[in-house]
Order: sequence, then C-alpha cells, then structure tokens
Amino acid sequence: MSSPNPALVTQRGARRLPRLALLVFCAAYVLPGVFHRDPWRNADLVAYGLMSAIAEGRVHWLTPSLGGVPADAALLPHWLGALAIQWLGPLFGDGAFAARVPFALLLALTLALVWYTTYYLARTQAAQPVAFAFGGEADPVDYARAIADGALLALIATLGLLQLGHETTPELGQLVGVGLFMLALAIAPFRRWQPRVAVVAALLVLAGSGAPATAMGIGLGGMLVCARSAYDSVRRFVPWVGAATLASAALAAWLGAWQWRASWPDAEDAVTLARQWAWFLWPVWPLVLWTIWRWRRHLTHRHISVPLVTVVVAMVSAVATNMNERVLMLAIPGLAVLAAFALPTLKRASSAAIDWFSMFFFTFGAIAIWLFYVAMQTGVPAKPAANALRLVPGFVVRFEPVELVFALAGTLAWLWLLRWRTGRHREALWKSMVIPAGGVALCWLLLMTLWRAPLDYARSSRPEVEHLGRYVAAGSCLAAPSAPAVAVAALEVFGHYRVDARPGALDGGCEHLLYRVRGVKAPPAPPGWRHVATLQRMHDRGERLALYRRQAAAEAPATAAR
Repeated sequence: MSSPNPALVTQRGARRLPRLALLVFCAAYVLPGVFHRDPWRNADLVAYGLMSAIAEGRVHWLTPSLGGVPADAALLPHWLGALAIQWLGPLFGDGAFAARVPFALLLALTLALVWYTTYYLARTQAAQPVAFAFGGEADPVDYARAIADGALLALIATLGLLQLGHETTPELGQLVGVGLFMLALAIAPFRRWQPRVAVVAALLVLAGSGAPATAMGIGLGGMLVCARSAYDSVRRFVPWVGAATLASAALAAWLGAWQWRASWPDAEDAVTLARQWAWFLWPVWPLVLWTIWRWRRHLTHRHISVPLVTVVVAMVSAVATNMNERVLMLAIPGLAVLAAFALPTLKRASSAAIDWFSMFFFTFGAIAIWLFYVAMQTGVPAKPAANALRLVPGFVVRFEPVELVFALAGTLAWLWLLRWRTGRHREALWKSMVIPAGGVALCWLLLMTLWRAPLDYARSSRPEVEHLGRYVAAGSCLAAPSAPAVAVAALEVFGHYRVDARPGALDGGCEHLLYRVRGVKAPPAPPGWRHVATLQRMHDRGERLALYRRQAAAEAPATAAR
C-alpha cells in the first residue's frame, strides 16, 4: 500500500506563471554576458582558443592543440564552437560572439529540458497531490505546469550556474546531456520512440563532451530506476538505456576521452567542501533536503528517483575530482527538479523566510552595483570610486547609454516584481522561487551592463597582450616553453602570435622567448638570447613576464631593455 502523499494543493495554488513573464525571466538570465565581451580567464579563454584554432585550420579537428601541445579537449562542444566561428564569424565580425551564440542556445535548451522533465514527472500518479474529500484539489495538468515553473525558477536562482553557465566551455554540452537524460526517463511512460532517441542522444552527448564517466554512472543508475518502475513501458526501456550506455563508452574510447582524473580530497577538506556546496548550490539545497524528508517514503518513485540519480552521480564525481565545481554543476538540473517538489509541502513561514532573505540580499547587491557604477562615472563618492579603479589599473571609464537603459529597465522590473510578489499570487506554488530567480537575473544583468567594461578589462588577457605588442609584432613566432594553456590561448587569440609552448621550444625557430618569473628581477638571459623587457601581469602582482629576443635577430637598441 502506498504511503500518503505529502502534497496538498488547491486549484488556486496550481495557477501557472504567465508565459510572457517566464520568457522574460529566461531572456534576462541567458542574454546578458553574450554581447560585447572578450573570453575570460581561464577555462572560457582556453576553450575559445581551441575553437578558434580548429576553425582557422591551424590544428586538426580530431587532435586539437595549443602552442603545439596536445589539449585534453572535449571534442563535440569545441567542434560546435568552431563551426559557429566559421559560419557566424564573418557575419558578425566577432569570432568570440559567434562562438558564444550556440552555447547560449545550449543554456536556453537546458532551461527547457528541466521544465519539461519536471512537467512529465509531476504528471505521474505518485507525484500528484492528495485528492480532497469535497473536491477543489489541483487539476493534474495545471499542477504539473506549476511545479515545472518552480523548477525552472529554481534553476535560474542557483548561484553555481550563473557564471559557468555563461561560458563557452564543454560543461554546457554536459548540462544538456544530463537534462536530456532526465527528460528521456521522464517521458518514458507517455511516449514510445521519443525517449529511446533522447536517451541515446543524451549519453552520446555526455561522452562526446568530456564526461564519459558521468554518462556511465547515470546510465547504470537509470537502468536501475527503470527496472524498479511500476510502468511496463518503462521496464521495457531498460535495454535501450543499457545500449545507450555501451554506445557512450564506445564513443568515448574512439574520441580518446577516457582519462583518469580522480583525485579524492582529504578528510581535512570536508569543511571546505561543505562551504563550497553551501554557496554553489544555494538556494536549492535546503529545498532538496526538505523534499527528501517530506517525500522520504516515495524515494523510489520516478519524480524523486530520476533526478536523484543524476544528482548522486554528479556529486560523487565532483568529490572524486577534488571538489571540481564544473563537475558539481552537472548536479544542478536534478537539484532544481527535486527542489520543485518541495514547494507544495512548504509551510507559509518557510516560504516567507525565503522571500524576505532573497529580497534583502539581492536588493542590497543591486544597490552596491549601482553605487560603484555611479562612483566610477562621477567620482562621487570618492572612496568607492578609488577602490574600484584601483582594482583595474589603466582602465578608462566610458559612458555607455544603451547599457544604462537596460540596467534601469531591469531595476524597475525588480521593484515591480517585489510589489507584485508581496501583493498578489500568494497561493501559487512557484511563489517562493520568484524573488530568488528575479534577484539572480537582476544582479547578473546589472553586472553585464553597468560593470561589463571594467569586468571585461579585469578578466580579459587583452590588455597584457596589447602591452606585449609594443615589443613583438603581431603574427611573430613566440617561444613559451611549458606555458599554461590559458597563456598560450591569450597569445594566440589576442596577439595572433604563432606560439610554441613545447618543452623544447627554446631550440626552435622563434625569434622571441617569453618566460613567467617570480620576483622583481628577470632571470639571466639564456645563451644566444637578449633580455628585452619585463612586463607586470595585471591580475597577478607577484608574477612577471620576461621577454627575450635572439641576438641574431635583435634590432632594438640596448636602451630598450629594462
């Protein structure tokens, strides 16, 4: 006999979020950060450097490299970015923007996959709310839509997805794979061939995006979930999940994606791990814990077990890779789905606490962003202006009227949202997620408008490479033995240099040599080389770049060296 369902929802509580408002939420979250910025350090720049090298034909599609050093790259996302650069780059005149377009679409697709996954899981009988003795309970379809709206808002509100979700990195492909896998299992009782296609595509995308172990883990977990299902059609789905798991393993072997990356943290890192997860997964993790507690007698039912499989696999993988945030990000879609099923069981006091905390936190954050923006533009108040400009030495403040208009519109929308939330729609299931999601979208919009220029200046390597351009002409050959991938990508992307980063690059044919050094003085010049300049790295005050030139090719006077 089934345990009683903890969800008690009236028809008024199952009203859905207006579609226009939902689309505005998604657009305000996805679009900022796509336009008018450089690739940022570190993974964002490295990924774009590989995509650009592939698109320009400087490296092979199957064996990409940076500076002649083979890169441990997830091929499918890099191919996607390279194709976008080839097709859209000439149209927009900006390869970095062209590469971000498909990844922005992947983020939007992830939002859609989470909504539909939650909708179909909420349609199952075990997830439906309790029927009232005299009627008035929520309609099944309306209830499923309201729960799905809550899951989408929870996904937008999660802090860990904010920056990583707006980069051109393989993790966006992995997110889509996880979301598509959950959708395949969610629609298995309702569709016939669609879930079969979806599960094969999901695990192949995961394997081709650099996460074959995750594909194997959720594939095996999905087989267990399907085998224990009460639906005959879902139990017949087990061979398809198994075949997709084997196909993903074969694809990873063909692409050379199987590599040992495990690095377990020590027991002393438990506190650091807890702190990382606490902020990275906020605000969904308290709701997920509440979901597991209130639905503890239903953990084997589909609406809990399907997302729980992906969450467990992603979290174990994150711990096994020494607390890697990019791996932990793969747990966020499943956590958003689980958090949504806490909404029909929340007490009014808990819902009010979430609202008030989010209201004050994000309002204070928005005020701080506006304060520093006004200080940078006007110099008043003087201390915040000085503190802000001290962080970006050499940055020239410019007034951008278009960005100011978008920032004002976002701020007014936030004020309207606060008034709307406190005045009406108190019964809607998704009400507790509106303020957190709106606050995250607002702060991201303000950062990518009011603070976009200084952030881009600070997070981009362009200023440093342009400084190097005073001594080395664009297109020159530059030896940088054993340089990190992000430095090689910066030199190739912003300086268009031909970089040789192999360990034996010193003996190659490059006329310039670049070393990273610690301290004030550069090391003695290697035999046959002449010291030209020592450059300060803007983002690392303790590290400098020492530039040398072959003596035979030296043309600058001795006074140029310093």
